[in-house]
Amino acid sequence: MLTISQAEDRAAALIEAARKAGADAADVLYAGDASTGVQVRLGELEDVERSEGEEIGLRFFLGTRSASVSSSDLSQDALIALVERAAAMAREAPEDPYAGLAPEDRLLKGDPVDVEGDDGRDPLPVELKQMALETEEAARAVSGITNSEGAGVNAGRSVIALATSHGFCRGYTTSGYSGSASVIAGSGSDMQRDYASHSTRYFKDLDRPEEIGRLAAERAVARLNPAKVPSGTMPVVYDPRVGSSLIGHLLSAINGAAIARKTSFLLGREDEAVFAENIIIRDDPHRRRGLRSKPFDGEGLPTQARDLVAAGRVTGWLLDSASARQLGLEPTGHASRGIGGPPSASASNVDMLPGTMTRAELISDIKLGVYVTELIGQGINPVTGDYSRGASGLLIENGQITKPVAEITIAGNLIDMFKTLVPANDLELRRAMNAPTLRIEGMTIAGA
Repeated sequence: MLTISQAEDRAAALIEAARKAGADAADVLYAGDASTGVQVRLGELEDVERSEGEEIGLRFFLGTRSASVSSSDLSQDALIALVERAAAMAREAPEDPYAGLAPEDRLLKGDPVDVEGDDGRDPLPVELKQMALETEEAARAVSGITNSEGAGVNAGRSVIALATSHGFCRGYTTSGYSGSASVIAGSGSDMQRDYASHSTRYFKDLDRPEEIGRLAAERAVARLNPAKVPSGTMPVVYDPRVGSSLIGHLLSAINGAAIARKTSFLLGREDEAVFAENIIIRDDPHRRRGLRSKPFDGEGLPTQARDLVAAGRVTGWLLDSASARQLGLEPTGHASRGIGGPPSASASNVDMLPGTMTRAELISDIKLGVYVTELIGQGINPVTGDYSRGASGLLIENGQITKPVAEITIAGNLIDMFKTLVPANDLELRRAMNAPTLRIEGMTIAGA
């Protein structure tokens, strides 16, 4: 894996080679990574993995024609062949009037923001193994746990560099760490599994092994002996670990590509109040140690914090340069790309800001409802907003969480769901997308 300066030099050299081969414009993305993972099960080491790799991708433009090619071989001969292949492919590609590099005057100028994305650590496998063993041991020590699917700890580092033919050439590094455990409670026909996990940019920020293990076990035990739920219409409350999925549906609906294709249920609702007036959903690519923080986007544009929803209204679309041109708008610094293809729009660290009520207050007046802790399947119609997913969780009776429920279906329409959504005040910034506990009225429940 190259250093940042080496990666920038390699990307810049490939840009120069593309220009010499006749490219009207080009960009290059380098990505290198190294990771170590340890998995244990039932107190024994099950797997140790170490992987290292690097790839480089070239986007080659001839007028409005373009081609994207990539290689994991960074030798001089391989890169020469890469440029030749890209040029040949671009000559045969169809014209696309919206394709092209980002506007030059919008590129990042000056020093990029330090998002504290890399702690420089490289923990030894023996340290990761000990943490994994402690995680599983804590889980198996909880009464009611009868088996384990294992625990794991992973550590990795990445180097990213982007260069364009109109002068941009920058790179940055990230580190990443995660711990997880999955265990089984009960026996016979009444067995339930659940998990816990945590991911961070800094090793020292990772939850302690015993906390991850104990939480996984407590969740599994809480699911034993599920009760039947009568079918009907009732409030549904989303636990924070699943409530963020609703943010994901919103992000898909405000993606510029979906708007341009007219495949979004929010199309034509730009001026409407989609949520209650107090709802704010914020995208913050500069959060210190954020899981998706980055100083510039996939086209070299500077990133900045932005309220995607303010006063309950969508403030605009997520746009890369191509979708912006198609819609006659300006790119928003949300381009994201992989090695082998063109950019697409994507958000960074996204949070729904908290409300004023505690979780207990949020559910206190619910006579009968469901507190969802797990969602199954992807029954979402992106055009209409129709929503239907399998779920499990806990029953709410007379304002109290009482007993577990499983194998139910919750259904509604995202437009209606967003309008009645009420957040609690328990937001924690633990994931790339974060939401507090959320309550939604009038959802249709189908019991097992």
